[in-house]
Amino acid sequence: MSLDLSAFTPLAALAGGALIGLAAVLLVLFNGRIAGISGIVAALLPPRPQPGAWRLTFVAGLLAAPWIYQWFAPLPAASSPAAWPLLVLAGLLVGIGTRLGSGCTSGHGVCGLSHLSLRSLVATLVFMASGFATVFVLRHVL
Repeated sequence: MSLDLSAFTPLAALAGGALIGLAAVLLVLFNGRIAGISGIVAALLPPRPQPGAWRLTFVAGLLAAPWIYQWFAPLPAASSPAAWPLLVLAGLLVGIGTRLGSGCTSGHGVCGLSHLSLRSLVATLVFMASGFATVFVLRHVL
């Protein structure tokens, strides 16, 4: 496996990170809420949907972002060697894991770490270690 450094765009990465940070800060300032995507989405779903137009607006912004992006630059090609049913299953497993772990990478990794939360540090380390182990097993063991 090799890393394609010619495709790495540091300014785009910096801008993306800054926008994520800005969105997290604005949500805390104006709503007093942490920008944990799994918690925001879970609060929109049964069995206990919680009111809040801000949640719908936040998720709509996430879904609209690629269409807005393509006004300024072409969308990068996306492909996956996995079939759609496997991708859906993987997404559901990630969703279950975020509920069991009391948060997702955005909640723990972006917002929790910025608050110097030990719980978020441990959660983020577990997320990363699990990802590393999964890639290693899929690429080198199986």
